[in-house]
This record gives sequence, structure tokens and C-alpha cells, in this order.
Amino acid sequence: MASSSSTIVSLLFLFSLVASVSLVVSAAAGNFYQDFDITWGDGRGKILNNGQLLTLSLDKASGSGFQSKNEYLFGKIDMQLKLVPGNSAGTVTAYYLSSQGPTHDEIDFEFLGNLSGDPYILHTNVFSQGKGNREQQFYLWFDPTADFHTYSILWNPQRIIFSVDGTPIREFKNSESIGVPYPKNQPMRIYSSLWNADDWATRGGLVKTDWSHAPFTASYRNFKADACVRSSSGASSCSSQSTSSNNAWLNQELDSTNQERMKWVQKNYMIYNYCADTKHFPQGVPPECATTNLS
Repeated sequence: MASSSSTIVSLLFLFSLVASVSLVVSAAAGNFYQDFDITWGDGRGKILNNGQLLTLSLDKASGSGFQSKNEYLFGKIDMQLKLVPGNSAGTVTAYYLSSQGPTHDEIDFEFLGNLSGDPYILHTNVFSQGKGNREQQFYLWFDPTADFHTYSILWNPQRIIFSVDGTPIREFKNSESIGVPYPKNQPMRIYSSLWNADDWATRGGLVKTDWSHAPFTASYRNFKADACVRSSSGASSCSSQSTSSNNAWLNQELDSTNQERMKWVQKNYMIYNYCADTKHFPQGVPPECATTNLS
């Protein structure tokens, strides 16, 4: 088993290298000045290197955050992140898609910091019509603070796929046919923030933020969006070209190889799955849990 596991980890590493190289090539023209606004933090968010790098910082006074200039209704979103190194306990780096209002939709990556030497927790969730409670949590198979890694959201009318360095870790399928709401009507912006959540983020709030290590900094580069941009008039950039090969992601699904890769990640690195949490759902887990929607 050990040799088999090490072989798969090696394969994942190779896949991540390929994904990283292809991303750098395809997203070289991406510019944070053009694509994003820093929205809070009083100077703690910075765009550097002629728009090629963005950093968010957190100190005891405040965190920081940014949002996309565009709204999207379906797309494949890639971003490379390098997370807060060292003792990051109590900090949360959030990177997500969201609409606004009490019945908002949202697709979440959240990175929960930890003590030096302990692993980050990657927290994922999907909200539709204001309701979430669909968390899955993972450890990662690498140190996310040592270098940049690619975190991707594929969102089309049939499914949402969360991927890390090109490896799928979670799929949330459209299960409207059995009464499960699915985000498909509300355009969403991309948001990211770095903030203090030491009341809950690390070991349920038992481990507090050590401000002697501040400022804490997370870094972003190589943003890429193959997506349907919603204009201020409500028109979609995809409406006239939805069958184009450029929008193959609109009908993309996991092939058998990627299904196996996702199952391996879930078997070895998933640490929480809402579909197994009968204490949280005493009346029964959500209906999609009874299907092949989740491993």
C-alpha cells in the first residue's frame, strides 16, 4: 500500500506540474489591475509587479480583501495562491464566487490556518438560494505555503467541480430533479479575503491568533477566467457563442481517469463530509447524498 500511495502522490505531483506550466502560458496576459478591485483593508491589499501579483495582509487592526470587476454566470476560474506561512492559526484565507442578498448563491474555497507544522484545512461549501450546509473539508498533499498552487472552480449548468493543481477533489452535481437547489440564475463575482477568525478557525477556536507573527500575508497570481461575463445590461458574453469550442467547459464532466483521481483524494485526504454527518442532520442527510453525487 505504501508504494502504491507514493506512486499516486508522484503522479499527482506530475499532474500539478503540467497544470501549473499550462496555466502560466495561458494566463500570462492576466492583469490584476484590469480584473480586480481591492475593496477593503486600508492599504493592506496590494497589486504589484505591473499587475502580475496581488497580496493580502492581516494584522491585529484589520484584514483585507478584493473582488472581481466582472460578474460571471458559469465559467472555469483558475487562481494560483500561496498561503500564509508558519504559524497561521486563527487566520482564514477565503477565495470564492458569490452573488449578493439573502438568497445568494456561493461556491467556496476557504483555507483554515494552523500551528506551524500542522496542515492547513481546505474547506469547501456550496450555497444555493441562501442555504449552504454542504461542507467538505480536506488536507492537502503538499505544503500550500511553500509555493503557488492552482485552485480551480468549474461551474456549469450540470455540475460544480473543485480542483487543486488540476486534480478534482469534489463534484457537486445539479440535482434539481430531486428537489435540491442549484446555483444557475444569479451572476457571481470572485471574492477573496484574509481575516482573523480565531473564534472558530483552528481546532474550533481553541487555538488563537499569535499576533507576534503579524503581518500575515497571502499571495495571488495567474488569474484566468474562461467564463460567461454578465454585462451591466444583463447580456452574457456567451449568449452568441455557447456552442463554441472556446466554451467546452459549459458541458465539461469528469472522465473516468479524473473520477478515479477524485475518489483517491477523497479516500485519503477528506476529513469531513456533510453527507456522513448524521448528528448535524438528525432528520436525514440532504437528498443528493443518496445519489452518486458525492463519494
